[in-house]
Amino acid sequence: MIKIEMPKPDVVVTKQKQAGDEKDHKISSAYNFVDFRLIPRDKGGIILFYNVKGELLFVGKARKLRQRVQKHFEDNVSPIKGHRDEIHKICVFYVEDPAEREIYETYIINNQKSKYNVEKVFYK
Repeated sequence: MIKIEMPKPDVVVTKQKQAGDEKDHKISSAYNFVDFRLIPRDKGGIILFYNVKGELLFVGKARKLRQRVQKHFEDNVSPIKGHRDEIHKICVFYVEDPAEREIYETYIINNQKSKYNVEKVFYK
C-alpha cells in the first residue's frame, strides 16, 4: 500500500480588504487577494481553493503556479468561474515533478472530497 501524506502549504493567501492604492495585480484588487504576489511565478505545484468555512472547493496543479491561479480568476472555461466569489483562501505547495503533482492532485481531490472537481473523482 502506498502512503501519501498531505504536505504543509508553502504559501497561503487569504482574502482581505485592500488598503492604500490598488496598483497591485488586478486579481488582488478584483478579488481582494492582497498577497497574491507571494505565489511564485517559476515553481510548479498544487493549488487548493477554500471557502470561508474551510471547505475545499477545488484542487488544481500547475507548472507555473501564479499564472495558473490567475487563469482560474480570468478564464471563462475555468471550473470555478461561477464560484470565484466563494473563494476565501488559496493554499499552494511546491511539487516540481509532474508525476508527483498528478498523484497529489488525485489524492487530495478524493481524500478531501473537493466540491468542484469533476474529473479524477472516485468517491461518488
